[in-house]
Amino acid sequence: MRDDPQRLRFEIDARDGAARTGVIHTAHGPIETPTFIPLATKGTVRGLESGEVAELGYQLILGNTYHLFVSPGPERIEAAGGLHGFMGWERALITDSGGFQVFSLAHGGVANEVKGSGRGGGGGTEVEISEEGARFRSPRDGRELFISPEVSMSVQAAIGSDIALVFDECTPFHAERDYTARSTERTHRWLDRCLRWHDAEGPTRQAVFGIVQGGTYEDLRRESAQAVSEAAVDGLAIGGTLGRDKEEMAAVLAMTAPLLPVDAPKHLLGIGEVDDLLGGIGLGLDVFDCVVPTRLARHGVALAPSPETRWRLDLRKGRWVGDRAPLVEGCPCPACTRHDRDYLSYLSRAEELTAVRLVVLHNLVYMRELTDHARAAIRAGRFDAYRAAVLAGAPPWSA
Repeated sequence: MRDDPQRLRFEIDARDGAARTGVIHTAHGPIETPTFIPLATKGTVRGLESGEVAELGYQLILGNTYHLFVSPGPERIEAAGGLHGFMGWERALITDSGGFQVFSLAHGGVANEVKGSGRGGGGGTEVEISEEGARFRSPRDGRELFISPEVSMSVQAAIGSDIALVFDECTPFHAERDYTARSTERTHRWLDRCLRWHDAEGPTRQAVFGIVQGGTYEDLRRESAQAVSEAAVDGLAIGGTLGRDKEEMAAVLAMTAPLLPVDAPKHLLGIGEVDDLLGGIGLGLDVFDCVVPTRLARHGVALAPSPETRWRLDLRKGRWVGDRAPLVEGCPCPACTRHDRDYLSYLSRAEELTAVRLVVLHNLVYMRELTDHARAAIRAGRFDAYRAAVLAGAPPWSA
């Protein structure tokens, strides 16, 4: 682990078992942890202006290196003063490496997302993976693109993020052990290349997080955790496949989290469902990003204290006609304080953009409340009770 307070400093201020609260200090301000990160995939949090995201209380957002590399391109973003200047965001910013999206292309999900079809699986883009990097054709216009550790880091440097993630290969859960082992070893070599490039040419105040891979295999996760922890990184992320279902994912996380340095900031990549986030906090993880809150909003689904429906309230069902209750009683978001389920259901079924905005606001406020009250519970020494109450169906503000 690297110790450079000019790039990043992490302070832990309270513990309750493995769960902890703290502050990550970056060049663009502090981040109170544990926290959820909204995704600004293409330079915007869906439906919201940057100032609105800040007003919701968020201190950190995530930009997607792959999407921003494809369009509008790093040169255009850098000319605008980095992504901070381009999108008018004044707080902290983290960027992923692009690895997950590149290696998902072959399975179709990202290709279809870029094209706007919304269909996952099958019919993806051929990706040529070599020691040098990954070569593929843009799903947007068919031009050939190439991302290597050095290219990924240079794009993230142009974006100007406060925290950059190293380039890695994300193997699917069904990958055989031998391939997962070779991929993990290559990811470690790519980690070294990322760090060499960044030491020579990267922004002096940009922190770098390494990514622990290894699939679902305990020995590979252990080897990866050791390799990444011993590298000159400023923090660690848990990435790659975590299993075919929630039970296997929970087992992989429970096995991996204790392998990481206790005092390092830890980011769980791509996981942010209500129950999964609480499970990660209980393991001592600090930062969580996930597309779920904004993606659900796009499809008219609001987060609600309803474990039997996976914390989802589907506004496109006809059952809400005439329902004058808010989405969630006691929620402080604009959707809940100003409107009722009947109106929001009508807007969503009519596919009005206002519905997307309002439900995005609600879902992000719900996630903010979840982590705000988790921090308070940890400081009060009652995180287990808080987690149990939320999992039983209590809203975060009353758990």
